[in-house]
Amino acid sequence: MRTWLLSGCLALLLLAQQAAAQTLLVVGDSISAGLGLDTSQGWVSLLEQRLKAQGTSYKVVNASISGDTSAGGLARLPALLSGEKPQVVVIELGGNDGLRGLPLLQMQQNLTAMVSASQQAGAKVLLLGMRLPPNYGERYNQAFSQVFQHVAEVNKVALVPFFLDGVGGVANMMQPDGIHPAAVAQPRLLDNMWPQLKPML
Repeated sequence: MRTWLLSGCLALLLLAQQAAAQTLLVVGDSISAGLGLDTSQGWVSLLEQRLKAQGTSYKVVNASISGDTSAGGLARLPALLSGEKPQVVVIELGGNDGLRGLPLLQMQQNLTAMVSASQQAGAKVLLLGMRLPPNYGERYNQAFSQVFQHVAEVNKVALVPFFLDGVGGVANMMQPDGIHPAAVAQPRLLDNMWPQLKPML
């Protein structure tokens, strides 16, 4: 009887440890790194607070770097997957590719490779799409947005078509540079991605 109880306790302890080991990895650029904000104000920190408030076991790892491109994210991803072993990966990259006028085909290939690597590591993936300012031209803007749609459809992953919906281009929602969301906009960013993320948890 004692052996059976001990085995049962060890099994429950193992299950508890596995549940506690859930990790959500965010790989992004300045939008997710919270450039110009206190780290506690960014949408990733707000996400961590919401997950804790809802009693989930997820640890949030923010591996976002200001100025990063899809190529930079792809280069960093293998070590992150190996080290963090995430169950969910949120990819918020591509904005800097577009702002710098980098080849969209390369951006598409980079994002596809990131999604594939995450899936092969056993993680669910959420892709956060972006749009560019109107001055980049309708043709380039449309092609840019379609990259996210294509990657999501081909790889069958969840997509938020425009992560900055209700924020981008709205004066009081943006910092003075007109590119980075202000602190007041961070809850809106979280709400924009939450409906797609929640079913994955």
